[in-house]
Amino acid sequence: MKIICVTRNYKQHALELNNKIPTELIFFLKPETAIPIKGQPFFIPDFSNEIHYELEVVIKINKTGKHIQERFAHKYFDELSLGIDFTARDLQSKLKKMSFPWEMSKSFDGSAPIGFFVKKQEFKDINNLNFELTVNNDIKQSGNTKNMIFSFNHIISYVSKYITLKKGDLIFTGTPKGVGKVRKNDFLIGKIEGKQIIQIKIK
Repeated sequence: MKIICVTRNYKQHALELNNKIPTELIFFLKPETAIPIKGQPFFIPDFSNEIHYELEVVIKINKTGKHIQERFAHKYFDELSLGIDFTARDLQSKLKKMSFPWEMSKSFDGSAPIGFFVKKQEFKDINNLNFELTVNNDIKQSGNTKNMIFSFNHIISYVSKYITLKKGDLIFTGTPKGVGKVRKNDFLIGKIEGKQIIQIKIK
């Protein structure tokens, strides 16, 4: 099982981190160990003083595909969820300044908690989904999938040119603006269209 993460897929998020708006999709990978044991809190690692939350809609691939045409991509997933791409922002900044890959800041153990999956048919339009993250009951991120630079179908088609997608693979589809630092005892809740999908305690 692979975890594929799309970066800078919401214009306002790219701008808040002073990044260029991409004209072509960019993605990176996380290992399976990035998914914590179900129900386990997120433990702030000792190698970072600035762990940021990034709430993202996650889609689950339901069958093997390679060089998938965009018009057929919708057939390759039927469930979605929310996940949090925890990022060691201080480490990421350090690595970027040295022009090094920054997987260490993104792919560490426990950095990709995921909520429960919902059939996409339960939503009127998955390309117009409201989702939000609250931290200690304060809304920190609020997004809508209609604002993605690259759609679900485009993401699946594009990634499959480079990597064979297999059943069970997960794709994090990008985060909206509002990312920020987590602190011990924070309580994070992610919702899609008002439905609670994920909750995490920070330790």
